[in-house]
Amino acid sequence: MSGWQQFYEKYKEQNFEILSVSVDIQGPNVVKPYVDEMPFKTVVDTENKLSSFFGMKIIPNGIFIDENGIIRLIKQGFHVTNEEHVEALEDLITEKVDTVTLDDVYYEPIEKENPLEIELAITKFKLAMELMNQHKRELALKELDEALRYDPDNFLIRKQRWYIRYPEKFEPTIDIEWQNEQLKKERDVERDDCGPEGCRIPGSN
Repeated sequence: MSGWQQFYEKYKEQNFEILSVSVDIQGPNVVKPYVDEMPFKTVVDTENKLSSFFGMKIIPNGIFIDENGIIRLIKQGFHVTNEEHVEALEDLITEKVDTVTLDDVYYEPIEKENPLEIELAITKFKLAMELMNQHKRELALKELDEALRYDPDNFLIRKQRWYIRYPEKFEPTIDIEWQNEQLKKERDVERDDCGPEGCRIPGSN
């Protein structure tokens, strides 16, 4: 977030605002420690509505909307450390261009998506959210495990499972190295343990 803070301070006087959207079924209290010092607003999407609407399965992502509500840039895997991404945003802010298309590939699904299974995954994710609100941790994890079976390429679902099972990897700081190692470990198991009813998800009930 610090990179975006610097970017915001540089361009905030040019009719530019940042709205950060965090996907966390645990709610605002989980997000608050990370954003308290940020100069821009953060909202929490506990139902994963934004990502589901745009078909996003990873973070971070970027959407640039002009003052008339027109989307000028949308990029899955948009990152402030990527010079091409930052330059594209600067060109939009300074009105050098009207729209930008970024072709670099940050994410590619391993398998072709089944629309019905994607809908089932979204439904399972929403149910898990409700169960967490009722403090039913194990039942929520069961729904998230099933959601991931339907949509194994969805990192947002995977991250929620990790946070519930391994909170120490997210507090007081997020262990990105651990996430990368865990993702590789789980994907290796899933590739080797798939059958007619889908893939076994490591750690599932």
